[in-house]
Amino acid sequence: MGDTVKKEIVNRWVVDPFNRIIKNGKTSGILLFGSALVAIIIANSPLRDWYHSLWKIHFSIGFGDFEIDKTLHHWINDGLMAMFFFVVGLELKRELIAGELKNPKNAILPISAAIGGMLIPAAIFVAINQGTEAIDGWGIPMATDIAFALGILYLLGDRVPSSLKIFLTAIAIVDDIGAVLVIAFFYTSTINFDSLLWGGLVLVVMIIANFSGVKNSLFYAILGIGGLWLAFLLSGVHATIAAVLAAFCIPASSKINETAFITKSNTLFNAFSDAEGNDYKLVTNEQYKLLSKLRKLSKSTIPPLQRLEHSLHPVVGFIVMPLFAFSNAGITLIDGDTSSMFSNLTLGIILGLILGKLIGVTGITWILLKLKVVQLPEGMNKTQVIGVGFLSAIGFTMSLFIASLAFPDGPLLGQAKLGILLASLFSSFAGYFIISKSLKSKAKPIT
Repeated sequence: MGDTVKKEIVNRWVVDPFNRIIKNGKTSGILLFGSALVAIIIANSPLRDWYHSLWKIHFSIGFGDFEIDKTLHHWINDGLMAMFFFVVGLELKRELIAGELKNPKNAILPISAAIGGMLIPAAIFVAINQGTEAIDGWGIPMATDIAFALGILYLLGDRVPSSLKIFLTAIAIVDDIGAVLVIAFFYTSTINFDSLLWGGLVLVVMIIANFSGVKNSLFYAILGIGGLWLAFLLSGVHATIAAVLAAFCIPASSKINETAFITKSNTLFNAFSDAEGNDYKLVTNEQYKLLSKLRKLSKSTIPPLQRLEHSLHPVVGFIVMPLFAFSNAGITLIDGDTSSMFSNLTLGIILGLILGKLIGVTGITWILLKLKVVQLPEGMNKTQVIGVGFLSAIGFTMSLFIASLAFPDGPLLGQAKLGILLASLFSSFAGYFIISKSLKSKAKPIT
């Protein structure tokens, strides 16, 4: 069998299917849900003691007198999730610079719907849990899991209008901003101002470097991880906030503009075409140098922000978030009093997410439409807005994360997880079937 035939077989049966899976928008959502499901199964099996003890294993980094010692669970929540929030920060900056949130007129509806979808869930939760020790969980039902919500939407395929995807994405992005602010101001432990000051100085250096035209990603990685993230980790302010701040310092402009790229790349292409080749599979030294210049030129034309966002998305979607879900979603229901799991805390989260998000998103949208302040995006209808209201009630990753901050351990955390999982599961099915029905009915867009 020739090398060409072998290569075609490998590409057809291994490489191409793998690339299709990675690029499929719904795959990460399915993997995320599957990780949570496996965690719940293991947590209620004979392996439950192993599962819970696994996350309590301690790991330390450092040298000499400087050492940071945390459990595996903390390293996942404070370390790996910082990468998730870094990507969130990159997405936020991109949306503010060149996305749906750049144009104030287009941003009014998703921003207003997202704010309604945060305030009303919190109000419902507070009304149910006022005066109890569970009140600290008021931020849990405010969150939306953008990856999971979009994953459900992508299950419907190409029938979904792009305006609907953009609308849901914009709502989730604004929701992420709200979640970051809530974590920063309300779920922060005792602050070490010396470490915070050090982090602030590193942040200033990163900002100055951005304005000075520094485009090197490694430079920002060293300062972002070794300076900003570490300082925030030691300060008491949650380390994931440092990841968002670091993302906003990443340059959104390229070293070489489009015109210069076209001119220089044409010159390199012509030189490569004129270069003398050989009869072997290897390129000549001259060709290699030309290709290296072309690769460097192409890399310099892509802004660091977009380059990092696209390179980190698969890592976050296929490693970080599934691992977070697997380590946080495991609830042991057997060998215990399950009646205590269905408490006011659980009820507050379920009603806050499902009713709160639905009323907040659809209610605010309906009011703005009635007042003729905004119009629905082209291709959307009111039924689909209801579906978006349910999809935004999928708290999952973000809600689980806030729950781990509100209730570090104990029965309240288990009750919160149960409420999050039940609400997210119900909202997933409800959102899917409502939007699916609206697409089949081919309802006329309402403006």
